[in-house]
Amino acid sequence: MTTQAQRVAIITGASRGIGAAIARQLARDGIAIIVNYATNPEAADQVVSAISAEGGTALAVQADIGSPKGMTNLFDAAEGAFGGVDILVNNAAVMTLSPLIEVDDEGFQVQVDTNLGGVFRGLREAGRRLRDGGRIVSFSSSVVGLYQPTYGVYAATKAAVEALTHVFAKELGPRRITVNAVAPGPVETDLFLTGKSDEQVKAIVGMNPMRRLGQPEDIASVVAFLVSPEGGWINGQTVRANGGVI
Repeated sequence: MTTQAQRVAIITGASRGIGAAIARQLARDGIAIIVNYATNPEAADQVVSAISAEGGTALAVQADIGSPKGMTNLFDAAEGAFGGVDILVNNAAVMTLSPLIEVDDEGFQVQVDTNLGGVFRGLREAGRRLRDGGRIVSFSSSVVGLYQPTYGVYAATKAAVEALTHVFAKELGPRRITVNAVAPGPVETDLFLTGKSDEQVKAIVGMNPMRRLGQPEDIASVVAFLVSPEGGWINGQTVRANGGVI
């Protein structure tokens, strides 16, 4: 169980990459963490072990956020283990790159179910069950605005996340719950690197004024600020954490 003053965070897709970095950072800040995973319990357990080794509190919970009951199950687990929820980080996503004319209905639906449906159901569940004064951070992407070829479906789901963020911030404002989005640029994770050649990665690095890929910790630091007491006046915003890519 958590202490009375300890906040509790659900982080979707927290078994690796950006989600794992966020889980570790928030745990260092004294927050109890629900480490959500879909299919890789070993990776989630490693994140929990790393948090525990640093004196933090964490629990791995399996849930497919692309399914109708995924977010409900996560909140049930968090409330059962820790008594309530203060923070939701909608991080989990899938990305399949393809020209629009080559996207089949199944591939389209998978991205919509997870990237948009999962966030929508997460926001809805948080609106019903998050404690007053809480924080919600959802993930968009800097491909919204760049609109590069082959990113059509992925960018569309992320643009929708930004729209939901702006609206929900106004709806939850009276309860002092902030709702923001983070839109990373290219970050050195499996999600980004899969399917890209070394030449493609080098070209993307060359587009960044800082001449490097982002690291998961770069994004975790932004999320940590948004969910902190110091971030309480930031609401309804999309933070483009991308090293200057426009």
